[in-house]
Amino acid sequence: MSSVKEVDDRFKKFGTVSFTSITKTNDFIDYLEKGKVMGTRCKGCGLIFFPPRADCHQCLAGNMEWSEITGTGKLVTYSKLEFAPIGFQEDVPYCIALLDYGDYKVFGRIADDLSEQDIEVGMQMKTAVNTLPNGQLNYVFQKS
Repeated sequence: MSSVKEVDDRFKKFGTVSFTSITKTNDFIDYLEKGKVMGTRCKGCGLIFFPPRADCHQCLAGNMEWSEITGTGKLVTYSKLEFAPIGFQEDVPYCIALLDYGDYKVFGRIADDLSEQDIEVGMQMKTAVNTLPNGQLNYVFQKS
């Protein structure tokens, strides 16, 4: 009888280039496929994490639950990238940004359909699932 261990590599579906294929939070991909962007919340102390974590750094517990990133966040800052890291060269130019949701912050890309003239620090934006032309999944910030 052979014992074959199945590898949970769902994370390879994330992003233009996925550098992490195996993680304890692979359910993140299942939620993206269902149209939901999810972080995690510690059941012990209530801290919310995005990107999702399997363990809480504050109370050192692995007692986490999934928490949907909903509503709007305030655009704290953004930057237009003209040069990109390996794997993203074909995407430039694009804008990366930080949204403040109050209890947590989310770092990501601004949707391609927004021009720089549409973007203002302090504006309200939402985080939404995005399917890339090659079928990969990610999330982007959209005007709310």
